[in-house]
Amino acid sequence: MENLTYIYVMKRFLTALAPAALIALSTVAPAAAEKLSLSTLSNYLNSLSTVQADFVQTNDDGSRSAGKVTIKRPGRMRLEYGSADDALVLVSGGQVGIFDPGSNEPPQRFPLSQTPLSVILKRNVDLNAAKMVVSHREKDGDTIVRAQDPDNPEYGYIDLIFSATPVLKAWVIHDEAGGSTTVQLTKMSLGGAVSDRNFNIRSEADRRGTPLD
Repeated sequence: MENLTYIYVMKRFLTALAPAALIALSTVAPAAAEKLSLSTLSNYLNSLSTVQADFVQTNDDGSRSAGKVTIKRPGRMRLEYGSADDALVLVSGGQVGIFDPGSNEPPQRFPLSQTPLSVILKRNVDLNAAKMVVSHREKDGDTIVRAQDPDNPEYGYIDLIFSATPVLKAWVIHDEAGGSTTVQLTKMSLGGAVSDRNFNIRSEADRRGTPLD
């Protein structure tokens, strides 16, 4: 039952971006471009505090949706799929909460540790950690790192796509059932004050009239 819930939630969570396309994320670059080191990428991720960006999400079936994402490291993320009462994903307090506007039920919740997103939201990212990185390659000037929790490979894995700057351009979530969802970031801005309340699952549930048990 837990596996079925996880697969369903991840499909709802990231309803749209395809790894086979790793899409048109690459930029034209010299043939001699080299991949960035794992230490460089770990330092870059650890340097991020607050990140805001637009995103386009592409699901396994090719469907797409768009919205805004706010990341507040460590441990917090907000993916908005429209207006204040539309679909929403919140990450905080070690949990992921999925708000379905078509339901009068409380949000679905599950541990962040059971998703590959925990790789980039943890306090200290270390892509050099033993067995953390499954593959590390360069493609058309981008560096693509595939990472997973070495202690829980059954939770799936994540492809992180970085430009040469580096800038995190996109991520692709792969679940244990073979499905995948891609989130491509644009119009990224760094820094600024964002209230922790924006990530509070309980407060959002109360606001929507679907309080937690």
